[in-house]
Amino acid sequence: MSNNSHVPNARGLLCNAGAGAAAGVIAATFVCPLDVIKTRLQVHGLPKLDAAHSNVRGSLIIGSLKQIFRKEGLRGMYRGLSPTVLALLPNWAVYFTMYEQLKSFLCSDDENHHLSIGANMIAASGAGAATTIATNPLWVVKTRLQTQGMRTGVVPYRSTLSALR
Repeated sequence: MSNNSHVPNARGLLCNAGAGAAAGVIAATFVCPLDVIKTRLQVHGLPKLDAAHSNVRGSLIIGSLKQIFRKEGLRGMYRGLSPTVLALLPNWAVYFTMYEQLKSFLCSDDENHHLSIGANMIAASGAGAATTIATNPLWVVKTRLQTQGMRTGVVPYRSTLSALR
């Protein structure tokens, strides 16, 4: 921030955008296999167990990871990571940048520049709305890619670009 105004400088905006984007990409890479399972369960419900595995006890998550790895390999566990990364880069970059901009705009004129709870909520809501508008098409692609491996022999998308079209 400059000393005389509430307008953030370009370096501050780039730092916020870069930090948000990097954090999102790192987190998405670590949790991608869990995100694949979550998305598939949301779309298709609980998996039906075959007779050989009907009495297997254990974690649904571990069982799902094993099944995906066995049927689709490591690639299946990271299905949808490309559009997730493509969405997260602008997602967190837009969010943090807009949040800081809105906070600066809503900032009081006292010397500490504190925001009220309501002003913080408005800044966060505005940043969230801008982020959703900017990235929603990529989240749709991610979901389509993550769920396509559930039906044997059906692969409607060859790449992120194919699914985006």
